[in-house]
Amino acid sequence: MAALEELKLDRLFIVPAKQSPFKPDKKPANANMRVRLLRLAFAGNNRCEIDTQELERDGVSYSIDTIINFSRLFPEAKLYYLIGADHILTLPKWREAKRLANLVDFVVVPRPRQKAADFPKPFRGQSLNGWPFEVSSSVIRQRLGIGLPIDDLVPAHVADALKKNNPY
Repeated sequence: MAALEELKLDRLFIVPAKQSPFKPDKKPANANMRVRLLRLAFAGNNRCEIDTQELERDGVSYSIDTIINFSRLFPEAKLYYLIGADHILTLPKWREAKRLANLVDFVVVPRPRQKAADFPKPFRGQSLNGWPFEVSSSVIRQRLGIGLPIDDLVPAHVADALKKNNPY
């Protein structure tokens, strides 16, 4: 919720990817399960919306396609794109990187005790201040994989859903 508050957003779209171009050999968890977990995680927040456009497309998910779609849907809106700090230096490798840099401002979700790198040109952006939390999706998956609890890391109803149907 830090992004909603700090950026004074009207709405935050959460867009699960079908397949990352940077992880071609890593198959993500079942799409229906991921959407269900996202809906549980953001339930009750009417400013957050789960957008499944990347799951509905064929093939690899490219951010530029999603951003072009949002720029058409919301031509007057200032668009932000939230990324983890570990992705900053990869931005020049993203598909149509220069075009993407012109369409959005990036917002970095920093890792605990880690200073975010500067944005490579022509990218621009900022870091969230109301972050970081001492948790990552990798830690959650790892804990689930070895049977450790995640109750303090995710909302209770998400933890319950993962305990009942652990995709990891």
